[in-house]
Amino acid sequence: MTLRYTRDHEWIRVEGNVGTVGISDYAQQQLGDVVFVELPEVGREVKKGEQAAVVESVKAASEVYAPVSGRVVEANARLGEEPELVNRDPEGEGWFFRLELADPAELETLMDEEAYRAYVAGLE
Repeated sequence: MTLRYTRDHEWIRVEGNVGTVGISDYAQQQLGDVVFVELPEVGREVKKGEQAAVVESVKAASEVYAPVSGRVVEANARLGEEPELVNRDPEGEGWFFRLELADPAELETLMDEEAYRAYVAGLE
C-alpha cells in the first residue's frame, strides 16, 4: 500500500490500481470544522491537478485536487450525512473518493510521508 501527498495537502493511498483520496490532517486543521463536502460523480475522468471535489468549513471553501489522473470509481457517500468525518478521521474514514489510476507513474511526482511532514514543518 503506497501513501503519497501533494503540496495542496491531498493524500492518496494506493492498493492495486485504485487510489483512495482525501485531505491531510494538516489541511483539516487549517480549515476548521467541515460542514459540507461536494464529491465528484462516479465515472468522471479527472486529470492530475484538476479540481475534483470541494470541502466547506466554517472558515472557508476549498478545492480538493486530483493527486493523479484517473476515473472516479467511488465517492464517500457518508460525507453527505457526516461531513465531520473529515475532521475526526481525515486520513481514514474521512476519505473523499476513489480513483482507478490512469498512469501509476504519476505517483512518483508526489511526496512520501516523510517528505510531506518536512514540507508541512516548513509552513509553520
